[in-house]
Amino acid sequence: MHHKSFIRRLANRALHLAARFSPGTLTLRPFLHRLRGVRISRGVFIGEEVYLENEYPECIEIQDNVVIALRVTVVAHLRGPGKIVIRKNAWIGSGAIIAAAGGQTLTIGEGAVLAAGSVVTKDIPAYTLVGGVPAKPIARVTVPLTLDTSYADFKKGLISLPA
Repeated sequence: MHHKSFIRRLANRALHLAARFSPGTLTLRPFLHRLRGVRISRGVFIGEEVYLENEYPECIEIQDNVVIALRVTVVAHLRGPGKIVIRKNAWIGSGAIIAAAGGQTLTIGEGAVLAAGSVVTKDIPAYTLVGGVPAKPIARVTVPLTLDTSYADFKKGLISLPA
């Protein structure tokens, strides 16, 4: 990572604050985070008070149609910058924490679902529902939980995993 000027770091924090509390889950919030350097694709929903990596926003990649619910925390540095990739159609539940250590690339797989309050520090496979502290696999997802999917359909499509 290159050294950022004080002005750039200050601007990133101001944009981050604006994004955390502004309206526009599908419009303004993703736009403000893009200005900070977060790589955000199409159709991304960002809820209120979402914390997306302050010091190294360029270390976050969020692909198409990801939903990030209220008060999620995504930190891509612990003892240096890492990288976090959230693949398309993933759903991140309220209050979840995703943290990558320096030099680590942590991936949330396509169509994965993180239950509310989950703590994730390791890769999550595609189409897997995880929950808990630390997050553990609960079920296989056959119907991704997107903004266009009913919760009932999502729930019907879950296949329990052995404990």
